[in-house]
Amino acid sequence: MTTRPEPPPGDGDTPPPLDAAEAALPTAAERRLHPLSWVFVLSSQVGQMLLPLLAVAIFGARGEDNIRFALLMIVLAVLLAAAIWRYLTFTYRIGEDSVFVRSGVLERSLRQIPFSRIHDVALHQNPLHRLLGVAEVRLESAGGSRPEARMQVLALPEALALEQVIRRRGKPAAAPAEGAGDAAATTPEARTLLTLPLGEVVRLGLVSNRGMVVVAGGFAVLMQALPDDVAGDLLNRYAGEVFGYASHLAGTGVQRAAAAALLLVLALLALRLLSVALALVQYHGFRLVEDGRRLSVERGLLTRMRNSAPRRRIQAWTLRETLLHRLLRRRALHVDTAVISRGNELRGLSELAPIATPEACDGLVRHLAGAQAWPPARWAPLHPRAWLRLLLPGALFAAALTAGLSWWFGAWGLLGLLWLPWSALVAVQHARRAGYALDARMLAVREGWWSRHWRFAEIDKLQALRLRRSPLDRCSGMASLWLDTAGAGAMSPPLRIRHLPVAEAQALLERLNAAVSRRRLRW
Repeated sequence: MTTRPEPPPGDGDTPPPLDAAEAALPTAAERRLHPLSWVFVLSSQVGQMLLPLLAVAIFGARGEDNIRFALLMIVLAVLLAAAIWRYLTFTYRIGEDSVFVRSGVLERSLRQIPFSRIHDVALHQNPLHRLLGVAEVRLESAGGSRPEARMQVLALPEALALEQVIRRRGKPAAAPAEGAGDAAATTPEARTLLTLPLGEVVRLGLVSNRGMVVVAGGFAVLMQALPDDVAGDLLNRYAGEVFGYASHLAGTGVQRAAAAALLLVLALLALRLLSVALALVQYHGFRLVEDGRRLSVERGLLTRMRNSAPRRRIQAWTLRETLLHRLLRRRALHVDTAVISRGNELRGLSELAPIATPEACDGLVRHLAGAQAWPPARWAPLHPRAWLRLLLPGALFAAALTAGLSWWFGAWGLLGLLWLPWSALVAVQHARRAGYALDARMLAVREGWWSRHWRFAEIDKLQALRLRRSPLDRCSGMASLWLDTAGAGAMSPPLRIRHLPVAEAQALLERLNAAVSRRRLRW
């Protein structure tokens, strides 16, 4: 994880020189997709309908139910026609300051996408793309629920040339500094800010829960795709075999409990190994590259993905640190850009450092965010009684747990109250470590104890400020300040300062309102 001049990308995807890229995509010339683009459009459509098609093929091709099989063939023929139709009707053109995308015949569409509004240029290459020498290009703008343009697919040299042209023409014009001469216009050399060697990718798999998410998602899909009687029979059969095997390992109750615990440990170990394998597939060859004012992330073992976005498009930053991160002395650095993700689709530049040392993450923040004083030397604390508010969820859970255990086990259920001192410890530690820091340029908030995160944003990127007081807040003399930025994902922690004294929260709101009103929103 070192900083060094950027070598040319491997795997034959070296970006062409800027002049060559401009010559390869002349202005006012309409261009079609790659002749094999219909293959990838068809595979994408079939992939979206894979489970219904498999269900029809498996359960509809037996006996006298061949009508369903014929219906499957009709659906595939329609998808094939639609894929070929898209190739015949989709063209794009590079203008002086925009990309023009034309599609459709009966219902024609012409979309103009200014270079200055393109927040992210994403190149995707799965193994079939790499075999055929093509790439999928997605152009993202702020706030769109889907890509502004999805070029599926272009020849790899053409895709790289398009990326270079958008980077060059999308740069904001800046006057050279006085006396700087030609040196001010010199484009800085691209350099690699972060790489993840094999050991770091393995650590990333160990701290992540990707294996559990995949298993849970696959189980849910399987339960939805299979008929109820088949799904129930499979569940009862394999669950019975697992517990039956555990019961045969030993005779006494203690031995059976130990055998069940051993099986649970083996299952958790298998999930971690699956998480490591998924991390190797997704983050192999990870590189964070700085090219002038633009950042690019490239990763993937089988499917290579490269996302790039101007540094100014970053709206907020998040540092994460779980217990496993701390055991391995690692953190993760994520950012929000003004690109809305849809479902589980990975869109935009989001992970600057999936895993790195705390020193490396802090160095990236200081370099990219311009926060030379990071981490802040002083954090303003919360309300002195904030720990009582943080204790409330744990106390309610302890009460519900004790009631449920007492219903089943009688007096032994009172052991559920042991959750209360643990909740009190967590609340006290959380309140002691939480706080915020504000200077003339940036607002930062930190929260958590067991799992920690730091959330921060430049004041220029704040879009809305809210002072919130619940009934409990009014009774305890507290208030919370919520701040909105563009592009915050559903999984990103909110930018908020909870459980402040009312007077302090109101003064902070007035200070931020005055600062935001004087500055132009930078987006």
